[in-house]
Parts: sequence; structure tokens; C-alpha cells
Amino acid sequence: MTLRLYLDEDSSDADLLKALRLRGIDVVAAPEAGLVGRADEEQIRWATQQKRVLYSFNRRDFYRIHSQMLREDQSHCGMILGTQQRYSVGEQMRRLLRLVNSLSAEQMHNRVEFLSAWG
Repeated sequence: MTLRLYLDEDSSDADLLKALRLRGIDVVAAPEAGLVGRADEEQIRWATQQKRVLYSFNRRDFYRIHSQMLREDQSHCGMILGTQQRYSVGEQMRRLLRLVNSLSAEQMHNRVEFLSAWG
């Protein structure tokens, strides 16, 4: 199954959203989901309920949440974590496309990938 993405508030960028959609990626951003200003735990819960992989620049908090979820025997559909202001929109898009075209939804289950690894 192809990865479906959820861009949290930190990573939501209209240009990135448009670029991904133009390339056939199923992606939803926090403003569209009505999740702006919501807690990180709520963001990952929503993404999981919608069977979407979360993409965020909030690396520290989401990695902590990932570890906590695994300890508590909870699951998520995957996380892609990047570093804010390190990548242009084009570079984010290229790296996300490489990842989406390389890993299935099943492979991303309970997994964290770092955008930096997909250069």
C-alpha cells in the first residue's frame, strides 16, 4: 500500500503541499484537518486513525512520543522527521518522493525515518 502523508503544523507549507499533490501523493496538512494548535499526541493519533504517515520538523517531541508509544504497546503509521530551515521546498519534495517510492505503508508501521537519510 502506498504511503499517505500528513503534514503537521510545523511542516505544513502550501508550496510543498501543492508540489506533492501534483506528483500524485495523497497528502493532507494540519490546517485542512482542523488540527492547528493541537497537541502533538493528538496530531499522531489523528494521522494514525487516518492511516497516514506524519511528517514534522518537531523531531525531539515526536521521537519521544514514538518511543513512548512503543513502550506502551501502542502503534502508529510512521513518522518522517526533518530539520526546519535545512531544506528548501524542492529538496523536501525530492526526499519525500524518494521515501514514498521506496517504502510501503506496511514498512513504515511504527517506524521513524529521518529526512536527512533520503538525500
